[in-house]
Amino acid sequence: MTRKYIDCREFPSAMNCSVALSADSENELLEAAVQHAITVHGHTDSAELRAQLRTLFHDGTPPVDAPRHA
Repeated sequence: MTRKYIDCREFPSAMNCSVALSADSENELLEAAVQHAITVHGHTDSAELRAQLRTLFHDGTPPVDAPRHA
């Protein structure tokens, strides 16, 4: 099984969030990413948010030096 990750550094944000999350399953990663999006970025849990987050998953683990967008 390949790990999955999502990395906030890939997306522009007023707070310049540098959090990257990874997990062994898409479901585990989705739950962590939803909680992060809600508590840190102020999003509301919805089917649309969950669908959008799933499209941002990558295989593997986050790179140490991901490009930052300002």
